[in-house]
Amino acid sequence: MISALFVEKNGPYFNRPGVDPWDITRDAKQYYGTNRVIAHPPCERWGRYWSGGPSARVRRKLGDDQGCFIWALHAVQRCTGVLEHPEGSHAFRQFGLPIPKRSGGWTDPDRYGGRSCCVAQFWYGHKARKLTWLYGVGIEFKELNCNPVPVGAGIRLDQGFHSKEHRARAIKTGACQRMSKRQRMLSPELFVELLISMVQDVIL
Repeated sequence: MISALFVEKNGPYFNRPGVDPWDITRDAKQYYGTNRVIAHPPCERWGRYWSGGPSARVRRKLGDDQGCFIWALHAVQRCTGVLEHPEGSHAFRQFGLPIPKRSGGWTDPDRYGGRSCCVAQFWYGHKARKLTWLYGVGIEFKELNCNPVPVGAGIRLDQGFHSKEHRARAIKTGACQRMSKRQRMLSPELFVELLISMVQDVIL
């Protein structure tokens, strides 16, 4: 059994044999089990736009995720598994995790045996490039497709704007291709299956 922590309700981890999904209604910070885990902790306060951007009405604090990332990290290090976060996540540096290279490949292990890598979910079916950092402990460190996404392929999720007017113009002219929040957040089926296989296919 694999416990999938901090996942979207009725997302790709639901209704899968051998997977126990923990969405917001279950509160993954209450997970004290021993199953291997796949963790997708919230990333809003750890990414490039952790402050909320120029149109934010409320002042944000870097890393203010109510302890979700550190809980997910401890679960991975305690139970073995893999954690997923956006490329460039400030949380990796905050908690001393290996920083992967964009060119691909797994890093050398840390003191927990954990290794990191960078991968583009575009190659696994996401409509966006969605560059992603993975951190795994006690998993099968499979070779991943880390090739650069061709210019013009994939929607950028990290598109920044100087103002609300700048954003509006980009949307109106088609320069910015919009996706719903759920579309941006959900991992494609092939990527989910890859993570599950990395956790399951471990030679003990």
